[in-house]
Amino acid sequence: MAGLPGSEQDYQSDWQADRVRVAEKMFALIGEAYGRPVISLKCGIELAEQLREQHADIIPGYYLNKAHWNSIYLDGALPDSQFYQLIDISYQLVVAGLSKKKRQELGI
Repeated sequence: MAGLPGSEQDYQSDWQADRVRVAEKMFALIGEAYGRPVISLKCGIELAEQLREQHADIIPGYYLNKAHWNSIYLDGALPDSQFYQLIDISYQLVVAGLSKKKRQELGI
């Protein structure tokens, strides 16, 4: 994720999780849920619900807005290709919400 343009990662000790942002807007949170490693990713509402129905390893966003975020168990069976696609979707959703000026500053 650090290779995505404008992205930066930091550790949030209060949350005991790594936060990944672009232009100060979070698009991923890496930590634990129910004792298992997870990554939480932003998602469109309809897609978020569809993914939860299709995959047991995708749950509503842990400690996040459950309509707009999914948490994915990292020790689960989700195919890598789909996992990386969901990271990209989350990143693109956040980038789309940035101002044109900010996207230009970041070269996005």
